[in-house]
Amino acid sequence: MAFTIDGVEKRIGLALSGGGFRAAAFHLGVMQALQALGLLDKLDLISCVSGGSIAGGCLAANWGDPAALDRLDMYLRTKSIAVASVIGGVLDPFETRLDKLARTYDRDLFSGKRLSALRTGPRVYFNATNLATGNLFFFVAGGGRDEEMGEHELGTTGATDFPLSRAVAASSAFPPVFPPLRLDPDVYPPGAAVEYVTLTDGGVYDNMGINPLLRTTRNPLDYMIVSDGGKPFQIKDRPTESGAIVLKASLDIMMEQIRGLEFDRIEHRFLSAKGPKPLWFSIDSKEGEQQRGDASFASSIATDLAKLSEEELSVLTRHGAALLASRVDRYAPELGNIGP
Repeated sequence: MAFTIDGVEKRIGLALSGGGFRAAAFHLGVMQALQALGLLDKLDLISCVSGGSIAGGCLAANWGDPAALDRLDMYLRTKSIAVASVIGGVLDPFETRLDKLARTYDRDLFSGKRLSALRTGPRVYFNATNLATGNLFFFVAGGGRDEEMGEHELGTTGATDFPLSRAVAASSAFPPVFPPLRLDPDVYPPGAAVEYVTLTDGGVYDNMGINPLLRTTRNPLDYMIVSDGGKPFQIKDRPTESGAIVLKASLDIMMEQIRGLEFDRIEHRFLSAKGPKPLWFSIDSKEGEQQRGDASFASSIATDLAKLSEEELSVLTRHGAALLASRVDRYAPELGNIGP
């Protein structure tokens, strides 16, 4: 979806991080701001993780529909899938919790669509983590190109008929709440090298989804917008010695370190002229917040898949929109003059 600035063709990529329904609502605000700037329909690439895959998947499945963002807004206002999926999966011996998660996505968002249904929109990556190899595993569609799934080490295969709901479920299968998605060789032939592959939440590998945006040969971009609605690390006023909580705290620390390294990687790639111009912002940022306290309130909301309250949705969308607008105004004002 290239556009021109002063006669020069430009391309924009958007990364939508993980972080449950909280992140999805934050990204909704970002997409609403992009729409107001006339940039949403000019996106060339969208890379999604976990909660970001819910938002990105809804947009991609309804590409060209003026009501696409309204559909996502209504979904986040009315649905709470975590409880039904987890409890139902435990009690049902014939269907896993992940199967139920995919079924709820299909029922409420995707209506049986396959990856091939996204072909006319921008290129979209739904990122998961391959537990067999430790690599990023992607489902990719759109951009008028063939649908694929796979990773750099085992390889890729066609994914034309792969259900969109299962790609999003794999990307948002947060452990241990949801089990991984198993792909046998009849679905993913390269997986025969390791017997089969199991896919878990993409946030385990890269919670911000920036990797596809930095593959400059495969996905040439001039700008990359990184919307980080994940859970920023918070200082604990009462440290714990409990084993389970120590494990969770350790994982939070590792995720925060990865997050910091990813931001450094984005900046260094751009400064060395090996990557697109970055515009990034995190949910806890006060720089650009529209109302005082928005950053703190938005950051305090749980990163699960529970229905959001009216206040939570209002603040999250407002905050996402405000941060996007402030970054465009400060770092890429030329994008503010594109128009519809």
